[in-house]
Amino acid sequence: MAMTSTTTAIELESHSENVARTTAAVVHRRREDDEVMQASLAADSEVPDGGYGWVVISACAVLCFWFVGTTYCWGVFQAALVEQGVASASTLAFVGSLTTSCISFLAVFNARIVRKLGTRRAGLLGVSLFGIGEVMGGFTTGNVVGLFMTIGLVMGLGTSLLFMVVSVTPAQYFKAKRGIANGIVFAGGGLGGAIISFVTNGLLQALGVAWAFRVLGFITLATGLPAAYLIKERVPIRPTSFVEWRLFRDYRFLLIFLGGALATFPLFVPPFFLPLYTNSLNMTPSAGAVSTSLGPLIVFVIINGMANGGFFATMPTVVGNVFGSARVSVAMGMVVTGWGGGYLLGAPIAGYLLNAGGGEKGGIDAFHPAIYYAGSMALGSASLMLMARLGVDRRLTQRI
Repeated sequence: MAMTSTTTAIELESHSENVARTTAAVVHRRREDDEVMQASLAADSEVPDGGYGWVVISACAVLCFWFVGTTYCWGVFQAALVEQGVASASTLAFVGSLTTSCISFLAVFNARIVRKLGTRRAGLLGVSLFGIGEVMGGFTTGNVVGLFMTIGLVMGLGTSLLFMVVSVTPAQYFKAKRGIANGIVFAGGGLGGAIISFVTNGLLQALGVAWAFRVLGFITLATGLPAAYLIKERVPIRPTSFVEWRLFRDYRFLLIFLGGALATFPLFVPPFFLPLYTNSLNMTPSAGAVSTSLGPLIVFVIINGMANGGFFATMPTVVGNVFGSARVSVAMGMVVTGWGGGYLLGAPIAGYLLNAGGGEKGGIDAFHPAIYYAGSMALGSASLMLMARLGVDRRLTQRI
């Protein structure tokens, strides 16, 4: 009996110690989270919500015009390169995917670079890499490996730096108008996609693929470098660790992380493959083809453009508002890192599905498997994001 009592006492004591340690860890974690949120509230209370912030927003929009707009136009170059027989659509899709996937694979490191160099110098470095990579790409249009190294890697390094700069800087100048500010920044990318696609078509017809790359690269440097020079942080970015692992214990962060990771699989399927799809419609021979095919296609392009732009514009706002502006750089770095798989494989998967269905010359039906794949991934992502939104506030009309 005495031995039983002693054993029970030891077990109770051990259990109590475990409970105490767990409770202490939870309290410590909550205290750290509270400190971050308090620091965020203190920083947000001093945000001017305007002033020089509008200059910064305009400069960020110019950078987005180039690095987002040019990315969306890769499908135009891809169609021209396929027509020249450089490589298949699925292989060339990997070039464009490598450019965008650098945003994810280097996100955590770029967050550290931005803190180390400051937003101005990081922006100048990003524009330089982006423009130089595009100019160099003009000398490798007949070599797939060269395209991977210049357009895919060098431009990708620049793109990844620029994305981090324009994602974290607006939060230093805006609180109440943060959503509007981020919307303006990434609207520049949507405008760039529309304008650069027309410019690229004209350059391809007038000068060919090689000089189209070079001209766009030189224009990017001429306009992007002055814009990057205008960007500066209002206060030094808070030093943090590379990764805050405890964020993954927050189910809202986990849902946003997974939803974003899933969303990037279909994200660049339309801009990469729409030029090939429109060629398959063969719209020029008759007005009937235009009336039955062009109308729905225009509606889709408008809706898809709004949704893609909304994805980029709202993500920094959501991360900053939910998890604190003081940790927006590290939290965004973690979220964006999860996009790597979709950025790298999303469009190529669609390309392989297209090839399996008969290729770009197989007619509209050959595109259906890729369309169903992209649509289902988008719906899955939307479901996860809705769950995260309900986790913050079940009132969908309530601003967060």
